[in-house]
Amino acid sequence: MPEKLTEPPPETTPPASVEEHPSGFQVKPQAPASPAEPATQRAHVFELEGVGVSYGTKPAVRDVNFGINEREITALIGPSGCGKSTLIRCLNRMNDLIPSARVSGSILYHGQNLYGSDIDPVQVRKRIGMVFQKPNPFPKSIYDNIAFGPRVLGMKGNMDEIVENALQRGALWDEVKDRLKTNAFGMSGGQQQRLCIARTLAIEPDVILMDEPCSALDPISTGRIEDLMLELRERYAIVIVTHNMQQAARVSQRTAFFTVELDEDEKNRTGRVVEFDETEKVFTNPSDPRTEAYVTGKVG
Repeated sequence: MPEKLTEPPPETTPPASVEEHPSGFQVKPQAPASPAEPATQRAHVFELEGVGVSYGTKPAVRDVNFGINEREITALIGPSGCGKSTLIRCLNRMNDLIPSARVSGSILYHGQNLYGSDIDPVQVRKRIGMVFQKPNPFPKSIYDNIAFGPRVLGMKGNMDEIVENALQRGALWDEVKDRLKTNAFGMSGGQQQRLCIARTLAIEPDVILMDEPCSALDPISTGRIEDLMLELRERYAIVIVTHNMQQAARVSQRTAFFTVELDEDEKNRTGRVVEFDETEKVFTNPSDPRTEAYVTGKVG
């Protein structure tokens, strides 16, 4: 039976206090970010080395090498079909659900091989939450949407408090506190997306993955989601896929730019990372002319 993911061995310096996550993992909480804290002092949540994904015999993305820091927002940008969504799904093993998908290379999560034979992918997904492109609330009440995960995990505590806390952190409580028993489908699109974020927060994840979370939303709702992301990154590592260059520039601290390469027959498209750096540098002084052409709108 697969073992559960554990925290890395203690370092020589005294470790942070360790909490028991409802999934059974040992979780070392990410301390609140300090504005003066250099990014170089933040620990890696993920380390990707030579990561590639193929569907059957066709490679979708290859040679991905970079680290994702705790308490930062990392944006993945690039044209359609360059492998951004494929890669983000590797980070909580959702590609396991696609029979033809094959992941190569190394993905370390807190120093552990995320694809090790002793790792249970179901437990991984309890630690690494995901918010999808289109809001996907359950056909239940607002309350039951939030309470679903904690109930499945058998989380201890007052469920009313758990629900309220998640909705507070999801910037939704004031809007829905008087109609918690109404069906979630009656909410606006932006509210539904924030509900999905709050539903993820209710199970106390370590990382939040967001695959184009604002692509179906109006500018006002998008602004609220972006404000929420900036608040959440004080406690969580966030990885976001976005086609919105302005959004990546506004919310992220680091950005990876992907491009598409064609094979010799110009039939198969493969995504590759062109540049990964601090967001300000990627957008104002990129190292690769392909990055500059994309972020300035000359191509793409």
